[in-house]
Amino acid sequence: MKGTATRFFHGPDTNLGKWSIGLIIAMPILFFIGTSFTNTLYASVPSGDSILQDIAARPALALTMLAGMAAGILAFIVGIVAVAAKKERSFFVYISTLIGMLLTIFLVGEFITPH
Repeated sequence: MKGTATRFFHGPDTNLGKWSIGLIIAMPILFFIGTSFTNTLYASVPSGDSILQDIAARPALALTMLAGMAAGILAFIVGIVAVAAKKERSFFVYISTLIGMLLTIFLVGEFITPH
C-alpha cells in the first residue's frame, strides 16, 4: 500500500502526463501576460464587440489570452488521454486535468449563455 501512495504523488510517467502539466502551467502565465497588455500596451484601445474585432484591434492581447485558453483546454484533453489510455496515475496530472476541465466548463457556459 505504501508504494501506491508514493507512486500517486510523484511526477508523471508518460509524455502525455508531462504535456498536461506543462500546458496547465503555461495557461496562467499566458493569462498574466495578456492581462498586463490591457493596462500597458492597449490602455487607450477599446475592445471589439466580437473575438475577431478584438483580434484586429488588440492582437497581442487577444491572441495571448486565446493561447492561454487553448493551453487549458488542451491540458484537459491530454490529461484525459493520459489517464484513460496510458494509465497515468500521477496526482499532478489529475489536478491539471481538473483545472483544464473547469476552464472548459466555464468557456462552454460563456458560449451557451453570453451576457
